[in-house]
Amino acid sequence: MTDKTILKALRGEVQKVPPIWMMRQAGRYLPEYRATRAEAGDFLSLCYNSDLAAEVTLQPIRRYGFDAAILFADILLLPQALGADLWFVTGEGPRLSTIQSDADFSALKGKDDIHDTLAPVYETVRILSRELPKETTLIGFAGAPWTVATYMIAGRGTPDQGPAHALRMGNTALFEKVIDLLIEGTIEYLDQQIQAGAEVVKIFDSWAGSLKGEAFEKYAVEPTRKITAELKARHPGIPVIGFPREAGEGYIGFHAKTGVDCVALDNSVTPEWGAANVQKDGCVQGNLASSHMVTGGQALIDEVRHVREAFSHGPHIFNLGHGITPDADPDNVSLMIETLRENA
Repeated sequence: MTDKTILKALRGEVQKVPPIWMMRQAGRYLPEYRATRAEAGDFLSLCYNSDLAAEVTLQPIRRYGFDAAILFADILLLPQALGADLWFVTGEGPRLSTIQSDADFSALKGKDDIHDTLAPVYETVRILSRELPKETTLIGFAGAPWTVATYMIAGRGTPDQGPAHALRMGNTALFEKVIDLLIEGTIEYLDQQIQAGAEVVKIFDSWAGSLKGEAFEKYAVEPTRKITAELKARHPGIPVIGFPREAGEGYIGFHAKTGVDCVALDNSVTPEWGAANVQKDGCVQGNLASSHMVTGGQALIDEVRHVREAFSHGPHIFNLGHGITPDADPDNVSLMIETLRENA
């Protein structure tokens, strides 16, 4: 059995110093990332260049010694592999061809036709599994079906996921076909990442918080349950982290309902609330506000200690409540890690 700290936490072990990694730890706040991205030419070229994608994944490990590396890719590579047009507009973000009709859906590929497009991602995982330090856990990931569907339906990110909600209520049959295809595609995508060497997989449901009540259960909880169950059937023992961001009360019971080994918490809930309501069921990940990576100082030190202490009685992976932002100071990341590991 491995003694990697992340995997110990995912097995439910309580550790004096929790393991740490950081969402978007390979990113624009690092000068070495910006240099490699410039070499690649553009964001998608970086995602699909296995050597360069592995390089930017390794950069924060070399600089900071995080306990895990997360594959550098993007949640929208799967819809592209399914046949959607995908491009990025500088300063504005992703754009996709939209799914508004049965004809649009019929033009997509099936779950078994994604691997030619995604082969460079699997090669990145293979490179990382060879080159990462032996103590560093390799995390693969995908977007959750609801979150990916919001982009496929609207053709871009939207503040309220309005177009996806409109299709969900106005043409439920089409909407559910999109969700079902994404469940199937995500299973195959993550299966290949695991076969290539990913030791943990994470399901990012960035827009889960806009689903309420029965819709949350049906389109956030149930897809994660199906994906997790199938991956664990194919790969017994593979740990899964779920992140239904801004789920609020929906975090309660998420372990049991979905079968995930760890629930990642955003910073809209307090660590004390997360410990009382979520950590009682298993490992939690989080949940330092990413703004501290910009502002630093004593407030950062105090909050790192606060989060560590609040979650100290159960299994915990220290992380941010959301991804680190491009305006973060790399020195504040060092301060976060030093504070977390003090008196170790």
